Formats: sequence, C-alpha cells, structure tokens
Amino acid sequence: MRDQPYSPEIEEIHHTSKKDSPSGTAISLAEQIMATTSFKGWTNDTSDQDNIIPILSKRIDPAPGTHTVTYNSEIDTISINHTAHTRKGFALGSIIAAEWIVNKHGVFTMKDVLGLTTPR
Repeated sequence: MRDQPYSPEIEEIHHTSKKDSPSGTAISLAEQIMATTSFKGWTNDTSDQDNIIPILSKRIDPAPGTHTVTYNSEIDTISINHTAHTRKGFALGSIIAAEWIVNKHGVFTMKDVLGLTTPR
C-alpha cells in the first residue's frame, strides 16, 4: 500500500471583537506547514487548489481562542486542537514578554521570548 497524501486545513475561532482574520496564530501554523511540505500558500476561505491551505475563521462569543489543524486523506483524518478556556494564558504571556524585553532593542516574537530561536 502506498502512502496517502494529506490535505491540511486550519480552523480558528475567536470572540466577535477580534479584529484580525485569520489570527496571527493561524497564519503562523500555516507557515509552519508550508515550511515542511509542498503547500505554497494559504487562503482565509475554503480552497479547491491542491497546494493552498484553507484557514476557516469564525468569530463566536464567548470564545477566547481555539485553533484546530486537520489533516485529511482518503483513509483517515488527524486533528490537533488547542482551546483556551480563558484569556489568563494570553495575559500571562504578555507579562512574561514585557519582563523579557526590558533593555532590548529590535523586533521580536514570542519565539524569542520563549527561547525557541537562536540569539541575535
């Protein structure tokens, strides 16, 4: 039996006051998939193109944040899901980032704050 190709899809759900769509996290997830596969881009909609990752954005109250990455093939579906139940984790991340950035200059991401990148 040969390997079956998987088609990724990202769904993100946030509160109705969230302005950006798709979320930065959803875009980051799509970019990480593109970095390790033959997918060439993403769209904030469904897509019938084989090399484009669809990101489905929903705005529903109350919803602090849910991201689901789904890989579909002819034989099965694999889903990875993260749901924030409150905004406490986002607030804590902001405090950690604010403390980390003291006396630093430049543009940084949470990967820098968490030590997931090489020092600049």
